[in-house]
Amino acid sequence: MAFPPLQVLRVLPRIRALILDVDGILTDGTLLYGNNGEEMKSFHVRDGHGLALLRRSGFPVGIISGRKGIATEHRLAELGISDYFLGIREKKEAFRTLLDRWNLSAEQVAVMGDDVTDLELLRSAGLSITVPDAHPSVLASANLITETPGGKGAVRQIADLLLFTLKKGRPPGKEDFLC
Repeated sequence: MAFPPLQVLRVLPRIRALILDVDGILTDGTLLYGNNGEEMKSFHVRDGHGLALLRRSGFPVGIISGRKGIATEHRLAELGISDYFLGIREKKEAFRTLLDRWNLSAEQVAVMGDDVTDLELLRSAGLSITVPDAHPSVLASANLITETPGGKGAVRQIADLLLFTLKKGRPPGKEDFLC
């Protein structure tokens, strides 16, 4: 990942939780349907590993998605993520529920979303993150844009950045990005 912008480096030490959308963030946004109408999705294994590492570090991870789906529920169960809301169009109430559950303020939470339904949460969060193929209004609102698209390791990029900050007690410096 390229060196994060200064405003991101300033807020990283305050971030204590991560909330994600699913379609377009944990997946590439493609919806596949089988012959019997069953929905299938593709999740990147590195994203899952990054989320598992965050959770093992005591870092809360939540999901707020506008779509319901058995494939998503199965993946979240595999990852041990129990703080999720699926089929939510108005995401603000779910966001407040997670903040209360975790005893955190909005400024202590990073949110990753990619479409207009995520804008309210992105604007409320302490750190707003999106992917390069997000809706233009989301790209304009985000503090950080990942190098990798959704469903292709974008969540892992953010997990690594948050884990580095947790481990070192500081955000990465330019020297951490030199090979």
